Amino acid sequence: MNYRSTRGGVASVDFADAVRMGLATDGGLLVPEALPSVAPETLEEWRRLRFQDLALELIGPFVGDALPRADLADLIDRSYATFTHPEVTPLVEVGDAWILELFHGPTAAFKDVALQFLGNLFEYLLARDGGRLNIIGATSGDTGSAAIAGVRGKERIEIFILHPQGRISPIQERQMTTVLDANVHNVALRGTFDDGQRLVKALFSDLPFKERYRLGAVNSINWARILAQMVYYFYAWGRLAERLEGRPVTFAVPTGNFGDIFAGYLAKRIGLPIERLILATNRNDILTRFVASGTYATGEVYATLSPAMDIQLASNFERYLYYLVGEDPGRVRSLLEEMGRTGQLRVTGEEHAQVQADFAAVAVDDAATLAQIRATHAATGYILDPHTAVGVRAGAGRADLVCLATAHPAKFNEAVRQAIGREAPAPASLRGLMDKPTRCAVLDADIATLRDYIGETLAGRP
Repeated sequence: MNYRSTRGGVASVDFADAVRMGLATDGGLLVPEALPSVAPETLEEWRRLRFQDLALELIGPFVGDALPRADLADLIDRSYATFTHPEVTPLVEVGDAWILELFHGPTAAFKDVALQFLGNLFEYLLARDGGRLNIIGATSGDTGSAAIAGVRGKERIEIFILHPQGRISPIQERQMTTVLDANVHNVALRGTFDDGQRLVKALFSDLPFKERYRLGAVNSINWARILAQMVYYFYAWGRLAERLEGRPVTFAVPTGNFGDIFAGYLAKRIGLPIERLILATNRNDILTRFVASGTYATGEVYATLSPAMDIQLASNFERYLYYLVGEDPGRVRSLLEEMGRTGQLRVTGEEHAQVQADFAAVAVDDAATLAQIRATHAATGYILDPHTAVGVRAGAGRADLVCLATAHPAKFNEAVRQAIGREAPAPASLRGLMDKPTRCAVLDADIATLRDYIGETLAGRP
């Protein structure tokens, strides 16, 4: 299978080149030139597979001839051997809904599902094809630690992760800054996550700099991230298929950067029987406003109890826009140029109707988030993290609901304490972090400053 850019300037690159490229060289995002289709009889065969075998069947067609199937199977098995639950992403019945627990990986967040795979994939491609890779990523909390866990200590790879200073939870910060491997470089930016994301995109758009320093991406702009995240939608459906008795399932997805819910959108597009995708945001509700109005307009970034969703410009929104406008790169470019000129873009009435057919959208404030953590715990004893609570509240009252649990509640114990008066028990991966030594640079959110820091850090390296 080959890939092309949402903006039309890159075409016919294979899976391996798409993974290495990250952001397309024309500034767009890479998408398959054609999507496969999963037939109902194939779904029936897949629904009882263990997670790793399902991942191989689903990911295989998107990889095509870029990797031998046996090598892909080995990468998948090694990636999920690091998870503490035998099902990798188990489904738990909680009250009237099911919770899809995506936090059993090394950093207790859903990003591990994709980034354990991507880290091993990068290592495999570099060993096979030679060369080095310098990964640049911005994080609103969980991506950074998961990316670092995926590549720490790996040969031929350096990683630079930018996080907004003082705007992530203390545990999230320590999960990154306590990793002292020589190939790991943490940067706290004086600014917001959107500033970090803007700087990363600027570096990738600077083609001479990107090529000189062999930059690679781990943010959800990297197609392999989306591909790996599609697997757990199919896995959750498979665990429920008998109980659903032919009915489609509804997913509530806490989202800020649109990557997780875009994976669900693609799963539905290629054949998974999904009734509804509920897009759940916090006070930073640009995506909810878009679904309601058809206008995508930036606003102020607010600090909330669900900080991984404190985002205005969602980096995967462009992929959805590409499919919304009929896979027309020219129209994508036109809308993004409008966004650059005016700070907003507006789709047509017909396109807006399609958006509302694709998604329901609900914004949940901090008060409602705490109320949901409290109510769920009182009724069932189950502790939700604040992001998952946003999803549960957004999906309340829906039949056949699965909510994606994006992080372990112990990562956000400030919110948990406010809601239920005590902390969530910490998994082994989070214990003792606050007592470990740290290493982190603090920089202004300025592109020249960041370029200089990367250049100085890599000076003299191969």
